[in-house]
Amino acid sequence: MVSRNTLTTAGGAVLMLAALAACAPADDGTAASPTASASSDSCPKGALQTKAAGKLTIGTDNPAYEPWFSDNKPSNGKGFESAVAYQVAERLGYSAANVTWVSVTFNNAIAPGPKSFDFDINEFSITDDRKKAVDFSSPYYLVRQTVITTKGSKIASAKSIADLQSAKLGAQVGTTSYQAITDVIKPSAKPSVFNNNDDAKAALVNGTVDGIVVDLPTAFYMTGAELKDGVIVGQLPQVGVPEQFGVVLDKDSPLTGCVSGAVDELRQDGTLAVLEKTWLAQTGGAPELQ
Repeated sequence: MVSRNTLTTAGGAVLMLAALAACAPADDGTAASPTASASSDSCPKGALQTKAAGKLTIGTDNPAYEPWFSDNKPSNGKGFESAVAYQVAERLGYSAANVTWVSVTFNNAIAPGPKSFDFDINEFSITDDRKKAVDFSSPYYLVRQTVITTKGSKIASAKSIADLQSAKLGAQVGTTSYQAITDVIKPSAKPSVFNNNDDAKAALVNGTVDGIVVDLPTAFYMTGAELKDGVIVGQLPQVGVPEQFGVVLDKDSPLTGCVSGAVDELRQDGTLAVLEKTWLAQTGGAPELQ
């Protein structure tokens, strides 16, 4: 469900966030690596080497799931990744009217070979193996760890980390999720350790634990498709080395530096933080626990 106070269209997102950017503090000089940014001369606004002159073609999967998109309509500007895509387009000099969306399966997007898009946005984790076949922009999202449970659980209405400290929690062994329990929540009871998330989920269902910790994309999937009466309790502060999502481009694309530069601008002026809070924490139903 979309709140009346959230960004409801691509145009609305541009207007609201343009105002935010105007009020943002100046760049502190901590820009991304030289390979991630590009000069205005090499990235002429609205005149990049795109698939179609004057247009920006963006790919994503079909169906496109919430809260990353909304109503399976990437072009409506709603959802975190749709909003990010339109903000990247705007920074590159392409208005919403000059953005075209194409459907591309996840696996095809990261497979070797020519692409039908200028860039693709679809929860792609940046990995060294994938970099052999495609380019990635600098990261637009650092994956957060998230506590989930089921309706009726003692922690279903928890509002803070302190509310979780008396709970029996668990996570997959050797993961950042487990580290989030021990280093951030610090429960009074020793956390349960599982071989995989399926075992953790089974323990939650049978009541062995009050809640489990998984990454946010997994939390959305488990509570939406796998758990009866699944509930997202909330996101935890960042811990460890987070998984990173990046925009995918063709290998050695002439646009990679330009797209990375746009993403870096969005990070530095606070736009990405606004979009994350709007579409993941508020509209998406994954509040931030403190």
